[in-house]
Order: sequence, then structure tokens, then C-alpha cells
Amino acid sequence: MKLASLTPGCADALLFDLGRVVIDIDFNRTLAAWANKAGCEPSELLRRFSRDELYHQHEMGEISDAAFFAGLRASLGVDLSDAEFLAGWNEIFIGEMPGVRDLLLRAAKSLPLYALSNTNAAHVARFSERFADLLTPFREIFLSSSIGLRKPDAEAYDHVISAIGVPAERIVFFDDLVENIDGAEKRGLKVVHVTSPADVANALAALGI
Repeated sequence: MKLASLTPGCADALLFDLGRVVIDIDFNRTLAAWANKAGCEPSELLRRFSRDELYHQHEMGEISDAAFFAGLRASLGVDLSDAEFLAGWNEIFIGEMPGVRDLLLRAAKSLPLYALSNTNAAHVARFSERFADLLTPFREIFLSSSIGLRKPDAEAYDHVISAIGVPAERIVFFDDLVENIDGAEKRGLKVVHVTSPADVANALAALGI
């Protein structure tokens, strides 16, 4: 986190990743659910799982859930139904990141809040319902599966910067992945690498929020 670049009045908008910043997730829960249905060990599925081109196409809304699950059926070597894949896929969500609700509500009183998340239609359907109240402070949520662009590609940040309508250097971006932080910084955004909710709290304090 680069708090030195954050001072009161230096930002016109705050941009948040969702997973592990606003919503707590754990992919091990998904692997465990699939393994339980398939009768194998989660470690076996982890070895076979890859965030490959099919995964990226799913995140950008280019293929359906059914097509993605068909690919998983082949790559993981398990004969699960689409319903079983979907149920396990959505087990990834744990709950709210501790304390983040109050931080978002506080921040929204001072600056407009936006979100940018790499995600897919199945997860969007799930978290939009389960965490609807938590997400209300956001003025707009940019989803890779809707905009057809994903972090850390430059085009994803440029799209969001244009849509927000303020200079990149006046936007503070919060994300838990270094590659996404690096990509955002290259496009001119101020960045905060989130390793815990304390990083969000400290950044808001530095901004005078």
C-alpha cells in the first residue's frame, strides 16, 4: 500500500475489487464440494484445475456456464452434472470481509464508490442476491462478464476510468492481487494493495475519510 500518495482531497472516486476486498471467498470450498460429489480428494482437482483460456472466456462472458462446466468435466476428469458443478462453484463465497460494511458506508459519505471485478455470470447471480445490501453503497459495479474485459488488461482499466469520468490519478483502486494493482498503476490510478480490511481502513484514514 502506498499511503504516501494518499492525502485528503487527492481523490474524486474510489474503485474496489470485490473478492477478498469486499466479499470473502475461498476456492478451496469449491474444490471440496466438487471432490465430495466426485469421490476424490480436493488436492487431485486442484492439480488439474487451470485458469486457462476457457476460464478467461467464462469471465468475459464469451461462453455459457454450461460450456465452462463441460470444459471442467473434461479437464478435471469428473462426471458431475451442471447442477453439481454450479452448487460447488458457488460454495466459494464465505461472507462479508470483516468490518468492510462500515468502511464502505463511511467512505460513500465522502466520495462515490465503484467496483471492478473479474467474475462470471453464475457468480454474479449468486453474490448479487446474497450480498445485495452490502453492495448498495456502490454507484456502479463493473463486471468482466458484462464489459467483456478483465483485469489486469489495460483496456479494462481504461473502460472504467472513462465510465467514471474523472482522471485516472484521481481514482484510488483497492485490490488484493499484485498483478491487478500493477496493471492499474500503469494506467495511472492510485493503488492500495489489500491484504486485510485494515489496509482499507488505513487508506481511508490517509484520505481523511
